[in-house]
Amino acid sequence: MVRNRINPETLDLEERVVQINRVSKVVKGGRRFGFSTVVVVGDGKGHVGIGMGKASEVPDAIRKGIEAAKRNVIFVPIVNTTIPHDVVTTYSSSKVMLRPATPGTGVIAGRGMRPVLEAAGIKDILTKAYGSNNPVNVVKATFQALSEMVSLEEMAKRRDMTPRELRLRVARRAPEQVVS
Repeated sequence: MVRNRINPETLDLEERVVQINRVSKVVKGGRRFGFSTVVVVGDGKGHVGIGMGKASEVPDAIRKGIEAAKRNVIFVPIVNTTIPHDVVTTYSSSKVMLRPATPGTGVIAGRGMRPVLEAAGIKDILTKAYGSNNPVNVVKATFQALSEMVSLEEMAKRRDMTPRELRLRVARRAPEQVVS
């Protein structure tokens, strides 16, 4: 799937550090320490990006992570305050399930998913992480799941229908799952 490139300079992005990890390399004279970070950026209006940075100092690693996240910004379709449909995605050995929720539910998510969903501006969602709970893989799986989201208008366009026709077709199939 080809995504449109989003210019991060036009957006008011907020940065959030998800994880800082100290790594070491054993060399002849002892250990060399470095830091790796996972950073999420988002504007709270449907734009979100993730990035990883590695450096010998924490501020440099965070800066590199922010730059990488700004290069990976995507747009997530949001219906009212939730996502348009269920999605299940696997990244490495982490599997995540995202499900729309009614207004007032809040963000029901774990440590790796919450920053990504909040940065995107999603206020009501139910989530579950299966398999590995490694924060790096969970963040990447969540980001991949959000990138797979398709709005009602886009799906109707793919099927050569109007959004109203598609909504009616879905309503006939499963009346209890229709979101207006």
